Amino acid sequence: MKFFLKTILITGISALAVYSTVIVSSCNWDKCKTIICANGGVCNGGACTCPSGYEGSNCETTTRQKFEGNWTVFEKGSTTLAAQYYVTITDGPLITDVLIYNFNSFLTHPIRAIVNDTNIIIPNQVYNGKYILGNGTIHYNTTYGQYGGLTMYYEVIDSLTQRVNDYGYNAADDKSQPSQWNK
Repeated sequence: MKFFLKTILITGISALAVYSTVIVSSCNWDKCKTIICANGGVCNGGACTCPSGYEGSNCETTTRQKFEGNWTVFEKGSTTLAAQYYVTITDGPLITDVLIYNFNSFLTHPIRAIVNDTNIIIPNQVYNGKYILGNGTIHYNTTYGQYGGLTMYYEVIDSLTQRVNDYGYNAADDKSQPSQWNK
């Protein structure tokens, strides 16, 4: 009888020890053990932290991808009539860069822009005697869906005459409105 009680007691303690080990080890489970982050991303607490230029649950998508393609532009500048034309956005030299072709419907040289999340920034640059700078935000468009719309705020300044053609960039100018781009 003593042997039987010892066996039950030892079995019970062993089962309790195994159960406790499983519970404790499951609480300390490494959340990053099964996660693989692409493109230099680093797992932190079970989620990937992506380097600049990449996004997605595993950093598998380039941020600029949502900006790339052909866009139809509808705009009216502060010194120009309403216009409709097409631009094309392609990859730039850096992972966060894009190139905009046919910008403002007259520039033959591509304009460089920088993308970050849903924002696009046109740093100050000069082409064909024009200073160009601006920014914009990509958004959902009812007709074209996710990333189907882009609202751009920019200005073009003629370096010779200093004439400013504003597209919603200068909020104080009531004559200008942002440029609307659709995919």
